Amino acid sequence: MNDRVFIEEQFPVSKISKESYKERKAGASQTLTSLGKWWGRKPLVLVRAVIIGMLMPVSNDPQRDREIFLKIMTMDDEGLWQRRSKAIPAQVVQSHLTEQEWDELLIDDEGQPKRSWSIGLSEVEKEEVLHKVFNRMSYDEKLTYCDRPEQVEGPDQSVWRDINTHLGTNAAELQELVVELGTRRFGRIPRVGDAFCGGGSIPFEAARLGCEAYGSDLNPVAALLTWASIHLIGGGEVIQNQVQDAQQTAFDAADKQITEWGIEHNAKGWRADAYLYCVEARCPATGLMLPLVPSWVISEKYQVCAVLKRNDSHQSYSIEIVTGADEETMSRAKKGTIQDGRMVCPETGETFSITSIRGDRRVGGETAYGLRLWENDDLVPRPDDIFQERLYCVRWVEKYWGKNSKGEDVEKIRRHFCEVGDDDLAREEKVLSLVKDHFTDWQKRGFIPSRIIERGGEKTEEPIRTRGWTYWHHLFNPRQLLIHGEFLTEFKKINPSTPEMVIASCLSIGAGVDNLAKLCGWNPHKSKGPGSSRNVFYDQALNPQYNYAARSLSNLQIFYLSQFPKSQEACRSYVQTHDARQLVVENDLWITDPPYADAINYHELTEFFLAWYEKHLPQAFPDWYTATKKALAVRGSGENFKHSMVDCYSNLTKHMPNNGFQLVMFTHQDASVWADLAMILWAGGLRVTAAWTIGTEAASGLKKGNYVQGTVLLVLRKRTEHDTAFLDQLYPEIEDEVRRQLDQMLALDDQEDPNFADTDYQLAAYAAALRVLTGYSEIEGHDIKHELFRQRQAGEKSAFEQVIDRAVEIASDHLVPKGLEPRYWKILSASERFYLKGLELEKHLEARSGAYQELAKGFGVRDYTGLFHQAEANAVRFKTGSEFKRTTLGSGEFGSTTVRNILFAIHETVRTDDARQGLNWLREEVPTYWEQRKQIVAILNYLAALSHISHMTHWEKDADAAQRLSGSVENDHEGRL
Repeated sequence: MNDRVFIEEQFPVSKISKESYKERKAGASQTLTSLGKWWGRKPLVLVRAVIIGMLMPVSNDPQRDREIFLKIMTMDDEGLWQRRSKAIPAQVVQSHLTEQEWDELLIDDEGQPKRSWSIGLSEVEKEEVLHKVFNRMSYDEKLTYCDRPEQVEGPDQSVWRDINTHLGTNAAELQELVVELGTRRFGRIPRVGDAFCGGGSIPFEAARLGCEAYGSDLNPVAALLTWASIHLIGGGEVIQNQVQDAQQTAFDAADKQITEWGIEHNAKGWRADAYLYCVEARCPATGLMLPLVPSWVISEKYQVCAVLKRNDSHQSYSIEIVTGADEETMSRAKKGTIQDGRMVCPETGETFSITSIRGDRRVGGETAYGLRLWENDDLVPRPDDIFQERLYCVRWVEKYWGKNSKGEDVEKIRRHFCEVGDDDLAREEKVLSLVKDHFTDWQKRGFIPSRIIERGGEKTEEPIRTRGWTYWHHLFNPRQLLIHGEFLTEFKKINPSTPEMVIASCLSIGAGVDNLAKLCGWNPHKSKGPGSSRNVFYDQALNPQYNYAARSLSNLQIFYLSQFPKSQEACRSYVQTHDARQLVVENDLWITDPPYADAINYHELTEFFLAWYEKHLPQAFPDWYTATKKALAVRGSGENFKHSMVDCYSNLTKHMPNNGFQLVMFTHQDASVWADLAMILWAGGLRVTAAWTIGTEAASGLKKGNYVQGTVLLVLRKRTEHDTAFLDQLYPEIEDEVRRQLDQMLALDDQEDPNFADTDYQLAAYAAALRVLTGYSEIEGHDIKHELFRQRQAGEKSAFEQVIDRAVEIASDHLVPKGLEPRYWKILSASERFYLKGLELEKHLEARSGAYQELAKGFGVRDYTGLFHQAEANAVRFKTGSEFKRTTLGSGEFGSTTVRNILFAIHETVRTDDARQGLNWLREEVPTYWEQRKQIVAILNYLAALSHISHMTHWEKDADAAQRLSGSVENDHEGRL
């Protein structure tokens, strides 16, 4: 055993990526999601893997190390079988057995069925068959039938013997193993800290594993969620039951009061479950008050829509609700009165910009917004405001008794979509009156917000600019304020003083306000049945809606009442609000996911929640502040940001032992982002020891462009030596390190179950270069901090970036595509290598343009877009010979190469269905044809092999032509021996 740990030597990135993706795809059933909204929580399985990886020592047998790590993670064959929780259908079982195996199982010697899969097989027989079938499945297929690693207690008892024998431990559960390994390395239970704890994944998982967990964040919402994850989800059933009982009691009391007020029931005894509101403004074309709604469709499934009827007597429009509308009516309803930011007059078809309706204007070269700014006691628009609001539809729920399929009497419901009448307006007036009665007291006690919206924020300026709202309670209408305020009133009557109850009230109201505000749009899509209300942060912004939904209290129960998933208990933890630059807590492992190059404005978006929490949090945590510390927030990019990051990581480095580790996670978009981050960490006194990329992000329709759905893990140690080197002396050392790293990864990779993707090898080259560079405290003639902070011209690269680029070039030379011999690879030009290696990426289902940009960068190819048939961000693929035709032939960097001529020869072979035509082209156009004949055959065979790639059917004809042309070239002697 040596001083290095598992994650520095290897990491099963493919399996951990698949497990992380499975956890992400669990959506709302992820363990921490139920606590409240946070952006970019890292998967718990990833956190578990990195903690184990940083504690587990390595032996002289890397293959065995890998096996033991997978056993600990329950990601080996036995662990996956242990995690199996779903039934495997009979047809799937049959598909993994040979015909003979299936017949022997179910058919007798006379060929007659003796039993079926569901009837006749004993449980022991069935289990044996299922085990055999399960072991034949791919890892991805196995995962569809498995629980997540966190949902089992850890490795089965029979596996601990292997783990303990290899590691020299005496553990019978994960927590014992973690304590033993930590004590061996650090002399104590390992301390794991996260100074940017965000949604709490890292401290939570560390605490569950038995570490002493520390979590802090500048943002109090992050600290709240982290505390809740450890003390509520990880607090055990007793605490959870107490919290849920309190929430249920408060909900029931609020429900009783709202029912007594009569604001959610009509004269028939029906109860509303949704209210639809819209903004109104005067139309310049007609002078009428026009409701502004992007689409009048309310439910596609039940064909419900709203129809405008001109009402001159009221100088406005009546809104009728049609249920079971015909196709023509539904089609018209899709085109609302606000389209692409412009009011659309239903009478004339004229359009008017919303900025002109608002009265925005330019004054002294700056925009002056035309809307009146609301004051604290404004609960609804004033009569002379430009924008008014009106209720236009109520969805009522009628309960009645009917028969079920068994003929039994059961209570059923039917929904009614109704236009607004006088009784509805009277109830709205009563709601407003009730809020006014409670307003002053509730603001004072924090049951509704009293906080002002700070000016100047990228996201927080939106409600001010587009609606004139200046306080956070303006983002809620009277009905919404009344429901939230009444729920908090009842909750505080129960047991308001304990930290658990205070945090529980915050969790309830946090989930509630995310689903009941004027920022909650309406979704009428068929998949939503009768239609549903969106949550506020479905798009990471604070967007006032032209039409929005208000749930009734009964429709909020699922949000007010916390659901706690089953979890191991977490202990030994400390959470606080603190600036990472000023921490004084020492941890053996710092694991952080900093806000690096992050587009999410956490400090602004969380103001929405803090407005509701600010008078409650101090009751539980007097030392916590309730401001987002906007001025101190580490965010964005540029010189100030880099200074902040260096200060943060210098401080964390100061507060770790010499044999400790740091691991920095970040979601990246291009290598320059994380190369810059590496320089920040270098300047912070750290040295890189490894880097891995894990696929963690589920694709989202909201994401556009060249995004990389992965997280880079940079493994770091404290730099304790003070060595100095000259930059030019480092090149040979870097070259050797790159080759060593790649050879090690290639030796470990399983061809049947690949662990590393093509981009992992590119990343490894960066890591190898940084491992050498950051091992030195000084590089003669180059000041690290000066290079980091100095302003550069567009496209200018620092000396260190040039070194890293060289590392990628070395890797590109070293990584020969499978199917090509190194001797032929080495004599190809850069553009030829890019094309052929790019096809290998395409074979591996790589379609992100960022991956090909990095590949081109590695080969030093600048002009490559002409080689693509498709260049969309996540759908890149290369042209075939037939798709190239004569394009670029004979011109440019690629056009005169041997590979380009081979592709045209393939095109001629396909076009004429005659390999001799392709052969003639090669003879005539490749000047050194006879000397290159074996290389040409090798390249043709490489292209011919694409016929076996199921997702590359566009190569079918060209691959066949390449095969025929290869034979012609190989047999082309023309009298030569």
